[in-house]
Amino acid sequence: MDYQLDLNWPDFIERYWQKRPVILKHAFKNFVDPISPDELAGLAMESEVDSRLVSHNEGKWQVGHGPFQEYDHLGEHNWSLLVQAVNHWHQPASALMIPFRALPDWRIDDLMVSFSVPGGGVGPHFDQYDVFIIQGLGRRRWRVGEKASLKQHCPHPDLLQVEPFDAIIDEEMEPGDVLYIPPGFPHEGYALENALNYSVGFRAPSSRELISGFADFVLQRELGGLRYSDPQVPKRNHPADILPQEVDALRDMMLSMLNQPETFNHWFGEFISQSRHELDLAPPEPPYQADEIVDALHQGDVLTRAGGLRVLRVANEVYVNGEKLDSPQHQALEALASHLTLNAEHFADALDDPGFLVLLTALVNSGYWYFED
Repeated sequence: MDYQLDLNWPDFIERYWQKRPVILKHAFKNFVDPISPDELAGLAMESEVDSRLVSHNEGKWQVGHGPFQEYDHLGEHNWSLLVQAVNHWHQPASALMIPFRALPDWRIDDLMVSFSVPGGGVGPHFDQYDVFIIQGLGRRRWRVGEKASLKQHCPHPDLLQVEPFDAIIDEEMEPGDVLYIPPGFPHEGYALENALNYSVGFRAPSSRELISGFADFVLQRELGGLRYSDPQVPKRNHPADILPQEVDALRDMMLSMLNQPETFNHWFGEFISQSRHELDLAPPEPPYQADEIVDALHQGDVLTRAGGLRVLRVANEVYVNGEKLDSPQHQALEALASHLTLNAEHFADALDDPGFLVLLTALVNSGYWYFED
């Protein structure tokens, strides 16, 4: 299914992105759900898939984590099944992500799909990331409040909610409507009838994650061996004093690591191209030989990227799932990063380069790209 999002992106970015929540009515015309509630329930029975059931009864909240065995015990009201990274496991659902490539790939995280019965939801809360919530089957009422410092509490150890808030948006959403919410705006949604919702979530690394990730990279590669030195050790009034210029020199020593573009770019490419959820990879059995891949491409077969695989470029280097791709065939690498499906024309002369073919064969045999049957 080819999903067309009716949205003026430059106008949207200027007026709403990271600024204000908004409901985009009929943003997807004649919306067709890419997945059924039964298929979603089936995914939540798989051990590799991250899922949870959230229910509430007379003010008491319950959260269960998948994989689930059965759903017979659930009533007809007040529960939601939420499944993360559905774009990794369900190809038709992954098509919903494509219209959002108007925003940078590195910022997009995953597609969470929820099925709710009447009254089902996760309660009032806010997120630390941008999200577009697409209404599928059914109707759901959404309330969104002004960005404010609200007290948070845990009605259940696995559920963080906020205190009640005044709504600046309070609307029913119907199939094809999209609700955009920037970070920090409190919101709550509950189903008015059996409803499917698709949340396209975005990634915003915190300073803590970045520093921790960079430190791991430095340790793994045994970088940063330069030691502090002070051939002209300055005089001080008290031996216990650490002088401001010494503190500055130590901080400069640390910053010099971050300020080496090659080191920083290499680390960031590896760090940001890793997926936070398991990928549905199916390495071919038996593995392909390079000439079989070339023959298939020349016969018109198409290579498709695995759902959720992160392929990103930093400073003209391409990274796939935490690995840098080494090849002088920059045009072919750019094609791998830009296109979700690839044919022989995308690779051009690179298919005559034995070194590139070794790389491409390894990627296909890892299950990162595959030929559709």
